Amino acid sequence: MTNFDKSYWDKNYSDPMSMDGIGNAKDHVRYLHAFLEVEHVDVSSMVDLGFGYGHLFREMLKTFKPFMARGIEPSTYAFNKVKLDKLRPVESTDLKLYQEDLLTWCRTQRKKENEFDLGICTSVFQYMKDKDLKEIIPILSKRIKYLYLTVPTNLELNRQVSDLDFKDEYAIHRTREQYQKLLKPYFTFVSGRVLESKHFFNEETTAFTDLLYRF
Repeated sequence: MTNFDKSYWDKNYSDPMSMDGIGNAKDHVRYLHAFLEVEHVDVSSMVDLGFGYGHLFREMLKTFKPFMARGIEPSTYAFNKVKLDKLRPVESTDLKLYQEDLLTWCRTQRKKENEFDLGICTSVFQYMKDKDLKEIIPILSKRIKYLYLTVPTNLELNRQVSDLDFKDEYAIHRTREQYQKLLKPYFTFVSGRVLESKHFFNEETTAFTDLLYRF
C-alpha cells in the first residue's frame, strides 16, 4: 500500500473539488440521510475509515450530529491538513482522530470504540491488498451496522484513463464480482453504496422494509 505522501495527493487530488465525494459531498450526505430517515434509522455514532482532506466527513458530521465520532487517516500529509475544531459540528460530539491505516484500526481494540451505527469508507479498498481485505471486512461487519462504501472497480479505473486522462498508479484493479465475493458473506447490499452488517441484522431484524432490494 502506498504511503500517501504529498506526491500522492498532488497527483491524485490536483483538482479536488471536481472529484466525487469532495465537490459533491453535500449531495452524498443528502442522499444517505434521506435514505436512512425513510426507514427511521438513527445514527448516533459514526467512523470515517480514511477521511483524507475531510470534506465528506465534515458534511456527514454536520448533518447527522452524532454523539460519538471517530476518524482515521494513514497519510501524515492529509492528517495534518485537517483541524479537529473545524470538523466538529457541535461541542457535544465526542470526536477523535487517529493517524493510522484501516488494517491497524481493525487490529486495535479501544474501549467503547468498537461499535458504530455508521461507517464511511470511500476510495479506500482499492489500495488494500487481497489478504488485508480478507482480514478487514469481517471485522468491519462486527463493528459497523451500516457501511457507506464507494470503491472503483477495474472498469471505472479504466474509464478514468480513457475519459479523464487520469491513471491512479496506486490503485489495485478488481472486478465488481471480486468485491462482491469479498463482501457478501458479511454484508447485505440494501441500496446504492449502503451495506448492512450481517453480524447485526438479517431479514427478520433489519430496519429496511423493501426486502426485494436485498442481495
